[in-house]
Amino acid sequence: MKPATESSTLTSASFEDLVREMLVRLGEDPEREGLTSTPERMRKAMQYLTKGYNEDPEALLKGALFSVTYDEMVIVKDVEMFSLCEHHLLPFFGKVHVAYIPNGRVIGLSKIPRLIEVFSRRLQIQERLTTQIAETIQKVIEPQGVGVVIEARHLCMMMRGVEKQHSAAVTSSMLGCFRNEQETRTEFLSLIRQRPNGT
Repeated sequence: MKPATESSTLTSASFEDLVREMLVRLGEDPEREGLTSTPERMRKAMQYLTKGYNEDPEALLKGALFSVTYDEMVIVKDVEMFSLCEHHLLPFFGKVHVAYIPNGRVIGLSKIPRLIEVFSRRLQIQERLTTQIAETIQKVIEPQGVGVVIEARHLCMMMRGVEKQHSAAVTSSMLGCFRNEQETRTEFLSLIRQRPNGT
C-alpha cells in the first residue's frame, strides 16, 4: 500500500480533525477542558456562517414577485449584515441600504434582507457583496435601476494589521437610473442618511 500523501490525508481528515491540528499548531492542547468540544462547535458555527452557499438568491426573489403600477423609489435601509472576510476568515459587519425603482414589478420587502443574508453568509469581500446584491435584483425584477450602499467595519483591520478601531469601509453599486441620473442617485444617498426622526 502506498503511503498517504499530505493532500490525501487532508482529504480524508474530518473538519474536527483539522481544527484539532490547527489548535496544536497554535501551541494549544486540544484535549484540555475548554477546547475538547471546540472542533465540533467550530464546524457547526462555520456551517451556519457559510450557509449562503446552499441557497439560490434568484429563486428567493422569483418566489415573491408582484405586478404593480408603482414607479417611485423603494428603499430598505439599515439592514444589519454580518459576514466573513475571505482573506483572514475574520468577521466584518455593518448596515446595508438597498433601493430600486420598479418597472412593473416589485419584490416582497422581506426578501431584500433575505437576499443580503444569502450573499453575506459566504466567504466574502465587501465590494463583491455589494455588487452581487445589486446585480441579482437588477437581473430578476428588471427595475429602472438599483442602488446598494454598504457601510461596514472589518475585524481584520481592527484586531490586526493597522488596528484602527473606528475605521469603516463604504462601498456602493449603482445600476440603471441610479448610475445614469445624478438626481436619482442624490435622492437615494440623501434618504439613507436621514435618521428615523427625519434629521
